[in-house]
Order: sequence, then C-alpha cells, then structure tokens
Amino acid sequence: MAKVELTSTSLIVHIQGADRFFAMKSQFEVPLQHIASVDSAADEARRVWHGLRVGGTNIPGVITAGRFVEHGEWAFWDVHDPQRAIAIHLRDESYAKLVVGVEDPSVTSEAIRAAIGRL
Repeated sequence: MAKVELTSTSLIVHIQGADRFFAMKSQFEVPLQHIASVDSAADEARRVWHGLRVGGTNIPGVITAGRFVEHGEWAFWDVHDPQRAIAIHLRDESYAKLVVGVEDPSVTSEAIRAAIGRL
C-alpha cells in the first residue's frame, strides 16, 4: 500500500514496507500541475494483464508492483487490493500514470482533486 502526501506544490507517493522491494521504488514526487486527473482503478486492477513488466513484481490476485509499459506508455503500479486502487494520470512526466493502493481511495482521490483545483 502507498501513502499519499500533498504539499502546496507537490504530490508525494511513499511506497510502504516490503512493497519498496517488490516495486523497486520507494517514493515519487510529482508537481501538482502535472496531474491531469485521478480516478478509481478498481476495474483495471482486477485485470491480469497490466502491460509488459519492466522491473517489479506481478502475481495476479496477490500483488502488482513496479514499472509496466502498455500501449507505449509507462505506468507505475503498487496494488494488492483492487478495491483500494486509484489511478493518478500524469502529463509531462516519464510515467503516464501511477496506480497505487491507498487506505481510503475516495478520500485520497478527493484530496488530490482539491489540491489540483487550488492551483
């Protein structure tokens, strides 16, 4: 699971616990102005295929963590429970989206939307 931190200018995603090993990453920092949208990724996270894995772990039904390429776009995943997955769509970044599991997807999504709305 990931912890999302919002500052006045950035979104910081902290990868927690053993997921740092499985995802081969511990943190992302993205300027708020590079966030295009955020939405639920529950349906997408239930799929078995997330793209070509290029570093990380993919055990369907257990964990999807790391870098994936799908349709020519890079995505970072850190999801155990599809019901807790959100997709943070980015622009002007090396990743097109970050798909992470969070404690409360609706509260986290609303907080991100509010932060980008204040820009």
